[in-house]
Amino acid sequence: MSARPRPAIAEAPAALRTRGWADFALLDSGAGRKLERYGSHRVVRPEPQCLWRPALDETVWAGADAVFDPEGEEDAGRWRFARKLPEAFPLAWGAVRFCGRFTPFRHLGFFPEQAANWEWLDARVRAAGRPLRILNLFGYTGVASLVCAAAGAEVTHVDASRKSVGFARENASLSGLGEAPLRWLCEDARKYAQRELRRGVRYDGIILDPPKFGRGPAGEVWRLYEDLPALMETCAGLLAGTASFLLLNAYSERLSGLALASLAAEALTGRDGLIDWGELALVEEGGARGVGLSFFARWSAA
Repeated sequence: MSARPRPAIAEAPAALRTRGWADFALLDSGAGRKLERYGSHRVVRPEPQCLWRPALDETVWAGADAVFDPEGEEDAGRWRFARKLPEAFPLAWGAVRFCGRFTPFRHLGFFPEQAANWEWLDARVRAAGRPLRILNLFGYTGVASLVCAAAGAEVTHVDASRKSVGFARENASLSGLGEAPLRWLCEDARKYAQRELRRGVRYDGIILDPPKFGRGPAGEVWRLYEDLPALMETCAGLLAGTASFLLLNAYSERLSGLALASLAAEALTGRDGLIDWGELALVEEGGARGVGLSFFARWSAA
């Protein structure tokens, strides 16, 4: 009996280095901090892995509009503002419009290093030659969903946070995609995926960006290391026979891109194709230093 096919895992990792765009730049980094520009706002956020010295003078850092002060070892904390800033402000990436927001969890309502994955998703959808049906689990404020929809896909966006789903809807309106084939669901990702599998629903592409820890709308507990393998099996079952891709991203210092690729290859046993894997990083404006921020594995059909 011949062995079942399994996707090939790329021999070497990829370091996908986002160098910024009109509405975002990593201006400097060092001494456990990042100095970034979001639109016209300069922001300082903690980043422990920036062990080197800043390149810019401290007076430049002191002129930041907002500084995030962490509380404890997790992502929570509070912002200090040098001047009154709007609660939300418009940003763009390509044709997609969305709002930046000063959240209580150190980020600004989206993750700029994901631009490398947005570019990949845009290319996959446009190259398909047909409208793809895509499931975005843990979709947050929806930038990846909007990138896919703007490229012509039909997207089901799932997130456990009602507030995040509301922000995603607002971003769709800003992008002129209010009438696009987008479904916005406040659901537990695992439960929704399991129901879709039982209903026989299939997708051409799946996006997964799970947190290390989270809770569903009814208090369901999500733990990345314990729960991701089973969810990957469910997602593999949700892929149509002619599916195009599966994208898995994770923010965790205890994982690696190769670990994610190995998990994906096991879940996708029975399929051909290639899994590329590696790290997403931001690179300083005008320089070569970079800050690695997340790990990814991306399956593409043959």
